[in-house]
Amino acid sequence: MSLFLGVDTGGTYTDAVILDSETDRVLGKAKSLTTRLDLALGIGRAVDAALEAAGVAPRDVAMVSLSTTLATNALVEGQGGRVALVFIGFDDDDMERGGLNEALGGDPVIRLAGGHGHAGQETAPLDEAGLRAALAQHSVMGFAVASRFATRNPAHELAAREIIREVTGRPVTCSHELSANLNGPKRALTAVLNARLIGMIDRLVTACERHNTKRGIDAPLMVVRGDGALISAAMVRERPIETILSGPAASIVGARWLTGADDALVSDIGGTTTDVALLKDGLPEIDPLGARVGGYRTMVEAVAMRTTGLGGDSEAHLITAGLEGGFRLGPRRLIPVSLLAVEHGDMVHEALDRALSVDMVGEHDGRFVIPMGFEPAGLTPREAGLLARITQPMPLAQALTSRLEVAAMDRLVARGLVMLSGVTPSDASHVLGGLTDWDGLAAEKAIRLMARRRDGRGDRVAAGAAPLAQAIIDQLTEQTATCLLEAAFGEDPAFAAQDGVALAAHPLLRAGLNQHRGVVELSARIGVPVIGLGASAPYYYGAVGTRLGAQMILPEHAGVANAIGAVVGQVSQRAVGVVSSAGEGQFTAHMPYGPERFTSKETAIAAMHGALLADATARARLAGADELLITSAQDLREAEVEGQPMFIEATLTVTASGRPRVAHAVPAEAVGEIDVRGVVYRSV
Repeated sequence: MSLFLGVDTGGTYTDAVILDSETDRVLGKAKSLTTRLDLALGIGRAVDAALEAAGVAPRDVAMVSLSTTLATNALVEGQGGRVALVFIGFDDDDMERGGLNEALGGDPVIRLAGGHGHAGQETAPLDEAGLRAALAQHSVMGFAVASRFATRNPAHELAAREIIREVTGRPVTCSHELSANLNGPKRALTAVLNARLIGMIDRLVTACERHNTKRGIDAPLMVVRGDGALISAAMVRERPIETILSGPAASIVGARWLTGADDALVSDIGGTTTDVALLKDGLPEIDPLGARVGGYRTMVEAVAMRTTGLGGDSEAHLITAGLEGGFRLGPRRLIPVSLLAVEHGDMVHEALDRALSVDMVGEHDGRFVIPMGFEPAGLTPREAGLLARITQPMPLAQALTSRLEVAAMDRLVARGLVMLSGVTPSDASHVLGGLTDWDGLAAEKAIRLMARRRDGRGDRVAAGAAPLAQAIIDQLTEQTATCLLEAAFGEDPAFAAQDGVALAAHPLLRAGLNQHRGVVELSARIGVPVIGLGASAPYYYGAVGTRLGAQMILPEHAGVANAIGAVVGQVSQRAVGVVSSAGEGQFTAHMPYGPERFTSKETAIAAMHGALLADATARARLAGADELLITSAQDLREAEVEGQPMFIEATLTVTASGRPRVAHAVPAEAVGEIDVRGVVYRSV
């Protein structure tokens, strides 16, 4: 047998599956709670249980592949390490573009003179002295470097990186290494998010490697990218941003493998997010504008996925403004009270009992705070003092000494240094009997305490725990249906140019979903099947299908679809380059290492193609591919002047793809040839 081990680490659960790649059978699967403080514990428990369920020996595993939603969740929740942006050759207006200020959230910016022009020429020398002076003023976990037109000449980004490494020793992300496209502020945003995720993804990969070594699994470790392709663990440590939408991409691959469906909406509900994508003709679409996650439009190539901060562990916000009241779920993930009580039952029950013993809502509102144990950096005195008091899980009100510390607590949560626990749909499900994994009594007490709060009329929001729990689940159904409707409008060609959010909320559509019958009769439904994925999908998604009038498909292994998708993908690396012209007989090939000048278009394009071929091949090897298939494409832009074509620019793309190499495999010979645009390549 050729055994593959797939692992998916989510915000709440870590899944593992053993797949026989020869027979396409799932031999064993398991789940374990994700252990944020030491990810290896949760990974180890899931992997060990899956191996035991499959009845196989660790030494027989030929490949391990990992998908994760941790990076996606961090961006949705606004979490990540404190970083500094080194912004070279840009002005104030550039800071306002692309959501940079919002993404930085108060993290420092080092503005420097330097940068290049469109043709790759230096417009101003790099201010190296200014950079060295600024580095001493900031305590951060990592740096993002973005220079004007760095994709046409990366010299200043490379020079800045060497100085930062020399002075600080901290990780550095250069924007030109993440995207070959123009739009400097958007590249800078992508670099900032990448730098912010490095520590988190490194901990995840290290945890998986450590357990593999401990169990004697001698196999390569691969990681799923946001477009569903696989890359090696070494590469993902440098480019963790590529793992955003990793889990959702793996779920799309897994959904196709599990159901064989050609056309369907795939909706994957996790603890933190709901991810929706369209499967068309058996393949997901790639977002041409770059992955959009947590309100940020990045330059990361990924599946066209709509990710919403809505999951089983989403925070239940009670709306008390106005007369109607109600709920809003997410986007922040909380540790469900029922889950916190599994390990800290005495503390949780004592706090809830004390709050319920008085006939009013006192200082305890049913929320708790939990330290994560990570090393803090760059905290203000107030934040540091607050964190020092949170030595163990405790009621939130006990940790706060004044209202002034509420904002400091929010910043600690955003940095991932502490987590909050409170009422979530998972708790509501325990009250209603749909889920039974955790402490249902703690969930009932927390929701009963919330039910005592007053709405805009001064009435209690619910008569007890059960009615309030049902209201929370109903809100989850409604928000999930809205996610699916927005995705459906976005993918339907007839509505693609319109605002899908507005259409999904339109009163006429809502009347159609309710099958309105009157002077006007209206009907509406989702016209393709919906594949529901996630461990809780069987409990939640029946009502969603009814609400949308859709055929709901809930496959047997829906709870581990991500882990399955992690091991059935391919390695793929793409290199993109541009050849431009400044005038007759002047052609510039913007190589990965800098511009080269040529006197003929043909020579410049041939040189660029050779460089891209070498780059894509080398990166595919580094990413873990064994046998490579090379494809090439060219987009030529010309203008007609006096009846003659005039060369403007050529964009070349070379893609190297193949199955990941596995342990115990015999090296394969070349397997054939492919002719692409008149050039013959052998797979190597």
